[in-house]
Formats: sequence, C-alpha cells, structure tokens
Amino acid sequence: MEQPRSTPPPVGLVGGILGLGKNLLGLIISRLELAALEFSEIGGNLLKIIVLFGLALMAIWFAVAYWTVLIVLLAWDAWGWKILLLMAAVFTVLAVGLALYARAILREGRIALPETMAELRKDRDALL
Repeated sequence: MEQPRSTPPPVGLVGGILGLGKNLLGLIISRLELAALEFSEIGGNLLKIIVLFGLALMAIWFAVAYWTVLIVLLAWDAWGWKILLLMAAVFTVLAVGLALYARAILREGRIALPETMAELRKDRDALL
C-alpha cells in the first residue's frame, strides 16, 4: 500500500496569494468572533435594562399620575385652571430634559463595540 503523498504548498506568486488569502480569512474570522462575543455581552445587559426600564417606567407613570392629581386637587381652589397649565409646563420641561439626556448617552457611544472597533482600527492601520 502506498501512502498518499502530501503535496507541498505552491511556491511563488500563487503560493503567496493563497497564503495571504488564508491569513486574511483567519483575521476576518477572529474579528467576527470578537464582535459576536461583545454582542452577546451587550445583548444580555440590554435585555436586563429593557425589563428594568419597563418596570420603572410603569411605576413612574403611576407616581406621576397620583402626585399630579393630588397637586391639582389641593391647588384648584386657589389657582383654578392655571394649575393645569403649570403642571403641563413642568412635565414638558421634564420630558425635553430627559430626551436631551438620552441623546447625550447615545452620543457617548456606550452601546458601541469598543474592543472590536479598536482591533479593526489596528488592522486597518497595519494594512495601510
């Protein structure tokens, strides 16, 4: 029985191109694995945050509703309809402030993939 001979890798330009392609494919696969790992971490934390945010939002709505009704009832005799205008203005300012705060958090990039992006920048710099 003859043992199969292992063919030596091609030498020259074709061998170099095949080696470069093989290394590039390995690099791409490792970066995809890193991104997948970071996405799994973000996904778990994001699910917790969404659930907590939903529960907190519901509790806040109940608290705001009851406090608003209490304030309106207590101030209605003295202020009349003006208390409704004041409450609407307060909640509008609060809503705008919260929206600006959320936009600032998003601009800071807290939901980014820092390690993957750093590795991709290193790869880009090395290749260029």
